[in-house]
Amino acid sequence: MSDFQTSTHRERWIFQPQDLVNKWTTANRRSAEILAQYGTTRLKVDPVDGSISNPEPLPDHGTLVGSSSVKPLSCEEEQVMRIFYEQKIQEVCRAFKFPHKIQATAIIYFKRFYLQWSVMEHHPKHIMLTCVYASCKVEENHVSAEELGKGIQQDHQIILNNEMIVLKSLDFDLIVYAPYRSIEGFIDDMDDFCRAGNGAHQRLKDLHQTANSEVDTMMLTDAPLLYTPGQLALAALYKSNSALSVLDFERYLESVFSRQHFDCPVEQFIQIISSINHLVRMFTWLGTNTVYNTIM
Repeated sequence: MSDFQTSTHRERWIFQPQDLVNKWTTANRRSAEILAQYGTTRLKVDPVDGSISNPEPLPDHGTLVGSSSVKPLSCEEEQVMRIFYEQKIQEVCRAFKFPHKIQATAIIYFKRFYLQWSVMEHHPKHIMLTCVYASCKVEENHVSAEELGKGIQQDHQIILNNEMIVLKSLDFDLIVYAPYRSIEGFIDDMDDFCRAGNGAHQRLKDLHQTANSEVDTMMLTDAPLLYTPGQLALAALYKSNSALSVLDFERYLESVFSRQHFDCPVEQFIQIISSINHLVRMFTWLGTNTVYNTIM
C-alpha cells in the first residue's frame, strides 16, 4: 500500500486557492482566444496518442464572433458547468453501485483535468464518462467501456477517444487518496478512544454514515484540491459529530495529535476544519438550483 505522505497526490495536486484561480483563468482566456480565431473552441483529439490540434476555422466564424449568439463562457459559468458534471459522476456511480472510492477518484480526475483545460475545449460530458472509466480501471473494478456506455445510453467510443488525453492531462498520476478510507480509520480509532459499548458502536456507525454523506458534498467543492484526505475526513467527522454528539471531538483531536506527528497545533487544525466546512456551507447555500439554471 503506497503512502500518502510520499505520493504524487500530496506533492503535485494540493494547491493554494490562488493557484486554482490562476489555472482556471489561463484555460478560460486561451479558450476565448481560440473562439475569436476559429469561431469554435472544441479542440481535436487524437484518440491514439492524445495529441491536440486546433479546430478548423468555421467558414462564417468572423460573422459569428461579432454576433451575440457566440460568446465565451465566464470563469464563473465554467465553474457551474464543472459542478454540474461532478454531480453527474456521482449519479453514474450510484447507478452502477460503484464504491465510494471510484466515485471520489473519478471526481478528482475530473477536477485535475479541468485545471489544464476549459470546458469549452473538451466537452465535460465526454470527460466525465472517461474519468469514471479510468477510475474503474485504476481501482480494479473491471467495467468495459461498452458496458459503461450502454448503462447510461452513451456511445462508448467517446470514452475510448478521450482516454489518452485524460491520462496525459493527469500526467499519469493515477493514484488518488480519498477521504472515505481516512474516515474508516478514524472511526476505528474513535471506537478505541470511546471504549465503546454496544450503544456507542451504533452511534459511531451513524457518525460514519453521516460523515460519508458530508464527504459526498465536500467532493463537489474545491476542498479536494486544497486539503489532504485526512483533513477532509476530520472536517466531515467534526461536522457530523456536531449534529450527533457522539464524542468530545476536541478532546479526541488532542488524543490524535499526542500520538501522531502533525505540522500544526490542534488549534490551527481546528481552523483548517472550519475553513473546509465553510466551503461546504457556501456550496450548500448557493444550492444546486444555481447549477441547473445556468446550464439550462
